[in-house]
Amino acid sequence: MKVATWPIAVFLRLAVALAIVAGALPRVARADEPVWLCKPGIANNPCDVAFDTTIVSPAGEVHGVRHFTPARDPKIDCFYVYPTVSDQPTANANLNIDPEERSIALYQAARYGQYCRVFAPMYRQVTLAALFNPNAVPDPNLAYGDVLNAWNSYLQNDNDGRGVVLIGHSQGTFVLRKLIAEQIDPSAAERAKLVSAILLGGNVTVAHGQDTGGDFQNIPACRSKHQIGCAIAFSTFNAPVPANALFGRTSSGSDVLCTNPASLRADASARLKTIMPSEPFAPGTIIGAATLAVGFTLPQVSTTWISVDGGYDAQCSSADNANVLQITAERGAPVLHAVPDATWGLHLVDANIALGNLTVVVRQQANAFVRERHCEFSKALGWRNCGS
Repeated sequence: MKVATWPIAVFLRLAVALAIVAGALPRVARADEPVWLCKPGIANNPCDVAFDTTIVSPAGEVHGVRHFTPARDPKIDCFYVYPTVSDQPTANANLNIDPEERSIALYQAARYGQYCRVFAPMYRQVTLAALFNPNAVPDPNLAYGDVLNAWNSYLQNDNDGRGVVLIGHSQGTFVLRKLIAEQIDPSAAERAKLVSAILLGGNVTVAHGQDTGGDFQNIPACRSKHQIGCAIAFSTFNAPVPANALFGRTSSGSDVLCTNPASLRADASARLKTIMPSEPFAPGTIIGAATLAVGFTLPQVSTTWISVDGGYDAQCSSADNANVLQITAERGAPVLHAVPDATWGLHLVDANIALGNLTVVVRQQANAFVRERHCEFSKALGWRNCGS
């Protein structure tokens, strides 16, 4: 498959835009009612899907179908902020729900609905169009303000003391980094709600050689499947990390956090469980074309999902002072392409390459959260016999 070649200057502008989003912005709170892409009970919810899954070998052979039933009464919630996907022509997107937002919610968030209620706000993100226009001046305050407003609305109207997993990718991770640093990390009461934060492709930082001390002072890296109140973060590569790579390095003197989702131990190598929707990503969109260029080869199936177990081995690497998740194709799996070029690594697959591992971790963390917070949240959760 021929890989699309896009001007590197365009993508460097994306890095600048994302860095602005992550910068020191004033706290913004709006009284407007959020627009929800995913929320329990809304119509046309792209996160409300079936979980039947076709099992495929790394080499592409179909091995059958597994039927998964979601939890009837999930005890936790997931709050998801999507990456840069908007094809709208303005520098900041409006709050219209377009095909690319519906697709990204399916690809990156819907599978977590096995174990949590999924909330995903629309937000006026920096668009892809802004990257092609050197005169565009996007306003990152709009993006952060919308997400903060939705978060506050969720806490006030929907949370009821439940545990929460925060999930983000790329621009979504940059926004969540700020929200966590300002709203959750400094507050013991807010940290008590945090099951975990899954922050992919967004250069989450920690102090050198430590699990905290960069972006967050009180929220550590997750190092056990039963640990709660912690963060999982990585950016995926399958080749040496270029000196000018956009992910894995920081100029702040801190380390970029890498947690292997298949083991959560810093140095262990483990097999990944890749899960992707069977339908293509929003045909005719920029990200749709880029997703095809990555090089996944999947069979046509009738189920909503395709699962490939063991196609890639993964290990966190600090080679050349870049902290990234290095993956290796094994057992006949295709070697994936960096899109648009090597400086981005496998950024476009961050959320799906280990989605099976991540959802299992969320299930285990949800169970741990319920056990450890049983007494504190017994009234909110409707449980009796506290301590059982």
